[in-house]
Amino acid sequence: MAAIRKWLLAGLLVLVPLAITFWLLNWFIATLDQTLQILPVSWHPDKLLGFHIPGFGVLLALVIVLLIGAVATNFFGKKLVLWWNVLLHRIPIVRSIYSSVKQVSDTLFSENGNAFRKALLVQWPREGVWTIGFLTGTPGGDVVNHLQGEYLSVYVPTTPNPTGGYFVMLKKADCIELKMSVDEALTYVISMGVVVPGNGPGSRFR
Repeated sequence: MAAIRKWLLAGLLVLVPLAITFWLLNWFIATLDQTLQILPVSWHPDKLLGFHIPGFGVLLALVIVLLIGAVATNFFGKKLVLWWNVLLHRIPIVRSIYSSVKQVSDTLFSENGNAFRKALLVQWPREGVWTIGFLTGTPGGDVVNHLQGEYLSVYVPTTPNPTGGYFVMLKKADCIELKMSVDEALTYVISMGVVVPGNGPGSRFR
């Protein structure tokens, strides 16, 4: 019985991650394949080839994103994006949702931003208890008028779902920058400490 239980657990450890990975990939590809609906029916790969090949929607979505990016970076595209932002900011309900989402996306995807660029070791939720957080910037606005010394804005994710978490402001001297990538730190958090990155010790901010 002990051997059977051992084999069962070993089999689950192999199959469960594979099944979840393939399920997520299938969902992602199937979702992006919906972008093919914007093309005329006669242009659909299924019609042209006579059989279905998943993934063409991924290529179409990539092309669309690249084209929008190319347009948005030239002079006329920037003017158009600015006009579009002004228009959306004049719609009462849409304004609040769009502005919040845009601020977050600008912070995450901006080349000049430092959001989620570094993994930190911080004491949370109390002194003596350590966890991993991600640098999102520095406090701003009226907040800095009430903080003495240098502080960092830190996002502390929850386990095993890192999309939920806490935004905290911690003293810079109390934060340790880890010598691991953000992906490694996220994997460490999601795995609840089971998957340990193989890097060396971190260094305290100075």
